Formats: sequence, structure tokens, C-alpha cells
Amino acid sequence: MPIERRWSNEWGVMRAGRLIQLMRELQGGDRFTVDQLAERLEVSPRTVLRDLDTLIGAGVSVITTRGRNGGVHLAESTQASPGLAPGFGGASAGRLCRVRVRLSPAAHRQAMASGRPEGWRARPNPDPPHPDRDDWIEGSFRFGSYNEAPGDLLVLGGGVEVLLPTHVRVAMATIARSIVLLHQPLDPQHEDRGMPAARTGQDIALRND
Repeated sequence: MPIERRWSNEWGVMRAGRLIQLMRELQGGDRFTVDQLAERLEVSPRTVLRDLDTLIGAGVSVITTRGRNGGVHLAESTQASPGLAPGFGGASAGRLCRVRVRLSPAAHRQAMASGRPEGWRARPNPDPPHPDRDDWIEGSFRFGSYNEAPGDLLVLGGGVEVLLPTHVRVAMATIARSIVLLHQPLDPQHEDRGMPAARTGQDIALRND
């Protein structure tokens, strides 16, 4: 695999893992300064700010408060709580995590035939599906950790939609954007050599993370 393509794919997975870690830090209900989050995630404050913008853009209720006792935190409705079903909040040590998804009929058949991901459990009373996907099936898969989920779910391609938890959904969206950038149309003058087209300004900005 060309170095640029491999790097871009690894970058998407790495950033997805960082977004999951950021969400798990915030789901505890504590307030953090950007510098504190940067130290915990071992990245720069600027990277933390970009990741927070990504979460906000994905619909996560991130609240920033100025002042002496201010900081970054999640709205109470987004924080993990004891009332959440196992695997849908902050996973405790030794507990398997469940990720709720919708599957296309083809993806469901593939998962059942291959056994990947593991632990499929259909949801008895699913939420109403999108009108364009009324034949999709809702349920959940079992994972050893949330960090494993995006990579394992990618084997189902475009036939899977992550519903919960939110940070795994955001991670999948981040990987999807990286894949879209990776598969832009080739520059016609380089097609014969299999070289990618010139990077867009958005791609260059993303690669500077």
C-alpha cells in the first residue's frame, strides 16, 4: 500500500480512538480545562479544540464555561449514568461493551455468516428506521472495549449505522471522512501510475493534526 494511503488510513483510526477517549473523559461529569484534556490525551491544546469542534458538529452537547470555576463538560443528558444499559455508558473494568447499530439486510447476512463482529443481539422494540432504510435491522454487537468497535464494524462497509454510544458514532463518522478523502478521484495525468490527485486544502489541514 502506498505510504500516503496507509498513513491517511492510520490517521483516521488514530483520531477516532482519540475522540472515543475524549468522550470517555468527559462522560464522567467532571469539568476540564483544555490544557488538562491535552495532558490526558497527550496532544496539543489546539488539537483538543479541533476534537471538541468535531464532537459539537456531530451533535454532542459539549458545554464550555468561562471563569474561575469554568471548563469543558458535557450536558447532563450526555453523561454516563448508572441507569444506562450495560455497555452504553462508561464501561467498567472487565465489562464487555455493547454498541447499538442498524444493519442493512446484506450486512446482517454477512455478520451472521462470518461471526464478525461478535455477539449480535436483535433489539425487541427498535426505534422507527429512516424512511429510506425501512428494511434495516436494529440490534447490538459485543466488544471487549469501545476502542475495538470502529475497526471491527468497518468490515460491514456502508451497511452499518452506529446509534449508541455517541462517541463510537462520532468515531465512525471520523473514519468515514478520512476514507472519503483517501478515495478522491485520481488526477488524470497520474491515473496510469496509480498516483493520487493533489490534496485539497481540507485534507492538508486534517493531516496537520
